[in-house]
Amino acid sequence: MRTLITCMGECLIDFLPGKNGGQSNEFRMYPAGSILNVAVGVSRLGQPTAFACKIAKDYFGRTLHKYIEQNGIDTRFLSTVEGHSTLAFVAMEAGQASFDFYGDGTADTLMTMQDIPASLFTETKILHTGSISLLRGTTPETIKRTFQGLKGKALLSLDPNLRPHLVKDESRYRTLLHDMIAQTDLLKLSDADLEWLRPGESVTDALRQFAQQGPALVVITRGDKGAIALHKGSSKPIHIPGFHVDIVDTIGAGDTFCAGLLTYLADQQILTHAELASISDDKVNSMLRFAAASAALNCQREGADPPTRTEVEHFLTTQA
Repeated sequence: MRTLITCMGECLIDFLPGKNGGQSNEFRMYPAGSILNVAVGVSRLGQPTAFACKIAKDYFGRTLHKYIEQNGIDTRFLSTVEGHSTLAFVAMEAGQASFDFYGDGTADTLMTMQDIPASLFTETKILHTGSISLLRGTTPETIKRTFQGLKGKALLSLDPNLRPHLVKDESRYRTLLHDMIAQTDLLKLSDADLEWLRPGESVTDALRQFAQQGPALVVITRGDKGAIALHKGSSKPIHIPGFHVDIVDTIGAGDTFCAGLLTYLADQQILTHAELASISDDKVNSMLRFAAASAALNCQREGADPPTRTEVEHFLTTQA
């Protein structure tokens, strides 16, 4: 059975510096954006993938479109517009990335329901979104309405991937996140997300609080400490340790982790809220390990560069 995973949200160009923690006048250009990274990750892991976004007709937009096609991603849900692409300049310090975004009024912020074809609603089995797509222009409302339109018809996945310095209206943004978390089936968060959403709360307490808001499964990534998850069918969180690898940088690690989660669910044909809520602890453990292995491999190369399924499966055999 064909299980189409649609990723809906931003695409942009990352400019990564040379050495010296970003103190460089030399930058390398990489197609990126959290949601595009997830789409690339899912495609490389072997699941049918579509990307829904509005792309500029400028040089950077053409580069992004070519990159999407090269990664075997279905482009039927893309639309194009005259204008500019979102750009992000990245500074690296001790392997950790900080981002400065330039994207007011850019193409990926301008999505409307007129850009969303009916086939997205009839063909999508898993929808993933989040990140800065929920912050800018008309795109957040379009994503919210698409989420609502697919509720109960597709598995809904959300990774807020927070960028607090980009939040202009905190009250409005928190309301949007609250509404979407209530709709979502799979909620993925990071330690950094927790610090903003539920400051001072323990990871375990946060898991339970988020699970009560609606998601069937909540996953929190903790960097080199691994990941922890809680599903509605269990009262006890499931934890896996992190894989220890030589890290080049962490760009795209969380996105690649998401790709691993979505791919595993598609592989197992866990495609409804009820199926995800009743997933076995053993499958959650296997899913987390698959996702963490995918992220670990991404961290061993520069920029967001998700691995293939063959690479992940080989890596897991070396970690047994």
